[in-house]
Amino acid sequence: MDVLTQTLLIGLIAGLLCRVYLLQSDYRRYPGYPHSVVTHLSLAAIASLIGAVAVPALAAREYTAVTFLALVAQQFREIRNLERQSLAELEEKELVPRGRDYIEGIARVFESRNYLVMFTSLGASLAAFYFHWSAGIALGVLLTYISGHFKRGQYLGEIAVVEPAEITFRGPFLTVNGVVLMNVGLKKSREKILREGLAAVIKPKNDDARAVLHDAGQRQAILHTVATLLGTKLDIGEQEWTPIIRKNIDTGELVLYILPNEPDMECLLQAVRMTPVLESAVTRPLKSRVGRAAAD
Repeated sequence: MDVLTQTLLIGLIAGLLCRVYLLQSDYRRYPGYPHSVVTHLSLAAIASLIGAVAVPALAAREYTAVTFLALVAQQFREIRNLERQSLAELEEKELVPRGRDYIEGIARVFESRNYLVMFTSLGASLAAFYFHWSAGIALGVLLTYISGHFKRGQYLGEIAVVEPAEITFRGPFLTVNGVVLMNVGLKKSREKILREGLAAVIKPKNDDARAVLHDAGQRQAILHTVATLLGTKLDIGEQEWTPIIRKNIDTGELVLYILPNEPDMECLLQAVRMTPVLESAVTRPLKSRVGRAAAD
């Protein structure tokens, strides 16, 4: 087998293995079906092939290959837009929706992982072409491992303390830790909520975390994660069973109420902790002089 063929095969295989390693189907249900997995792997094959071909092309002074890389990047951006539109249409059927910020985060990840695949393929083929096929394999494995660090973002449990909270009623008003959530008119509904409902309080660890919890998209992501993992008795037209999250305006803490299918407090706390921190919600006031002065 000649060097060119080895370079292409090693780059292609390295890119595909990187995408398989990054591929994850979990409670977020995306990708949740074989057709979605096929879509991800097909795009990974294209990105891997582009990355593998780029090295021999540039070595042969075919500088138009750079143009193809730019074209592929543009196509991946279009795919991100299609991904966003597809998830937004599915959102209309969700009783507890993800929210636009969560969808935008998924679309960004979908695009960026194709770039990681292309760079992994490019690096592996570069090492195989100029050094040895074993060097290409070794670098491909290393780049795949490095790409895995980009797979995991920050979770809510890393920036906030999540604790159980108590559900009480002030007349018809449902409250959690003194924060009023909604009016529940029927006595039977109030009794059911007290009997089966769960509540939690989310306390930010610092002012940066307080800013994240202030974001409406982040709060919606918390609700969606909890409703997905624990289930909810919410049905169309029954507002008193709707999961709710509200902010204590004096402390910046969030309180959450849900009537789950699985009334397990520890599961609720873990579900909140494993909610991903959305990129669009990340704000770091403590990085600024004014923010540090306000915190002191």
